[in-house]
Amino acid sequence: MTLLAWCFAFLLDRILGDPPHWPHPVRWIGALINLVQSAVRRVCRSDTALRIGGGVMWLLVVGITWSVAWGVLVLARTMNPWFGWCVEVWMIYTLLATRCLADMAREVEQALRFGSLAESREKLSWIVGRDTAQLQPPQITRAVVETVAENTVDGVIAPLFFLLLGGAPLAMAYKAVNTLDSMVGYKHEKYRAIGMVSARLDDVANFIPARLSWLLLSMAAWLAGHHVGNALRIGFRDRRNHSSPNCAWPEGTVAGALGVRLGGPNDYFGQRVEKPWIGDDLHAITPDDIPRTIRMMWLAATLALALFALIHLALAGA
Repeated sequence: MTLLAWCFAFLLDRILGDPPHWPHPVRWIGALINLVQSAVRRVCRSDTALRIGGGVMWLLVVGITWSVAWGVLVLARTMNPWFGWCVEVWMIYTLLATRCLADMAREVEQALRFGSLAESREKLSWIVGRDTAQLQPPQITRAVVETVAENTVDGVIAPLFFLLLGGAPLAMAYKAVNTLDSMVGYKHEKYRAIGMVSARLDDVANFIPARLSWLLLSMAAWLAGHHVGNALRIGFRDRRNHSSPNCAWPEGTVAGALGVRLGGPNDYFGQRVEKPWIGDDLHAITPDDIPRTIRMMWLAATLALALFALIHLALAGA
């Protein structure tokens, strides 16, 4: 039943994605974060107090998320085992973001190919945190490829990893960790203190999944007909070329597979952030690299599901 729930949820994500008007736990987690953050900012004034308050916020949001997910599942299973199974499938389905990420990346790609530069900049702004108003087509393409590569970890591999470790409640708690980092885990002055704990604990949560992504995306590159040797080599070589200890693993692997260069300087909240380059500039990056990256993401996602299913079966057998 457990593996069936995983596979059914994965197929639902593949077919449906995230319809914008359907209820989604991440929106509820985001609303909780905003509520707790407002309370922390009212009470905490100094940087030290904001760091402590940010830690309390992390504990509250992650703890409440896990508790509610666990309680809902127990209640649903008590009412009816099949109803509990359906609730579990729904939870897992909402944790996976593969189809949603692919669709949004394709929207930017279509705007680059057939729309206006302004349209592609606007659609890119929906999926990245950097300033997009002055970006040119190669920079827009690079941002999309980076986002798809990085979110292969956040949106698929890590949720499945925590699903293996602790079922849907722990995977939902991971999603709260990741949402906290997405909302407050910035080095910008407004968030530097209150988001410090969220940013660092997101790094901890993604430590193993990011390194698994190096292997899974390299295998995906081989299956997609790209250069697996360069994917492995550059993914490992450039693993430290990012302020995050995790992001360069998937980005470097994809950069190596495609023979393009990612990373480099970007603007966030009006401030220039200097970042090292990732990969070798063997080919000029083009919109064609977006569907190539999406295909590698889907292949890596399927490989991750298969890997964790095999581990689950091995542990169950033991």
